[in-house]
Amino acid sequence: MTAEEKIRELGYELPAGIRPQGAYTPGVICGNILYTAGQTPRKDGVLQYTGKAGTDLTLEETQAAARLCALNCLGIIHSVAGSLERVKKIVKVTGFIASGEGFTAQPKALDGASLFLKEVFGDKAVAARSAVGVYSLPGNAPVEVEMIVELED
Repeated sequence: MTAEEKIRELGYELPAGIRPQGAYTPGVICGNILYTAGQTPRKDGVLQYTGKAGTDLTLEETQAAARLCALNCLGIIHSVAGSLERVKKIVKVTGFIASGEGFTAQPKALDGASLFLKEVFGDKAVAARSAVGVYSLPGNAPVEVEMIVELED
């Protein structure tokens, strides 16, 4: 089963045409490494979640937002690399979590993205990772995720 088929089986649609929210490109390939820009939990350009983890959103809602961020990263990878089948290894996932006072479960929040990626890619999605608590994110998004991916030649 291809990654795109797995995404559909999980009930998601791979987004196309992700537009930057500023003066940058959504993804860049350097050699055989693809870097995505940070992605917030948008669907069709509209934020699906807003607020801070732990005060405005539950852990489960924050995980769902992180999953949507990862899906958007996959849309960029598909667009820039031409196919998700070129993914050899997800090298690094970085998540920024807008955290309410006292919220310290940033790693668990980012599990929403990591576990989704593992469902899609299996062991090649087990990556190095950073989960960083921040005060705020663009548009009052609760999560932003970026990825570094090794591509097949």
